[in-house]
Amino acid sequence: MLATLPFTLNFAHPLMEWSLLATGGWALYLGIKVKRTRTGTPEQRKLLVPKKFAQRHYLWGSILLALMTLGTLGGMAVTYLNNDKLFVGPHLLVGLGMTGMLAVAASLSPLMQRGNVIARKLHVGLNMGMLTLFLWQAFSGMEIVNKIWTSR
Repeated sequence: MLATLPFTLNFAHPLMEWSLLATGGWALYLGIKVKRTRTGTPEQRKLLVPKKFAQRHYLWGSILLALMTLGTLGGMAVTYLNNDKLFVGPHLLVGLGMTGMLAVAASLSPLMQRGNVIARKLHVGLNMGMLTLFLWQAFSGMEIVNKIWTSR
């Protein structure tokens, strides 16, 4: 088991990140529902409010932030443990940037709860940018996984 542990650890980060990409899509869906709840007609609001989209969006966004931070650090740790160095390149730098974008977007929550429109627009922009980069990361990460798999 110990002999295969380092090789299998190479795949924990990609599997986690693909799961987080799906989680980000779910958080986006919930965020869209929050906006519809906030801006809808009184009849629409009456139907949407009981579904608690705002609370669910906040919960899933918090889970995404926590797990993405751990996934970023975990991916860096496994890379360092296996290679005695980090490969400073686009995949690492974009991943770090995405984690920072998500943290800043989450930090805007108190301002958004007070109705700050600029904070809301910045929150949406940061998260949409982060998800766009996440799609690129998924494919650049698969190139890395392929290199690891074929070098075995």
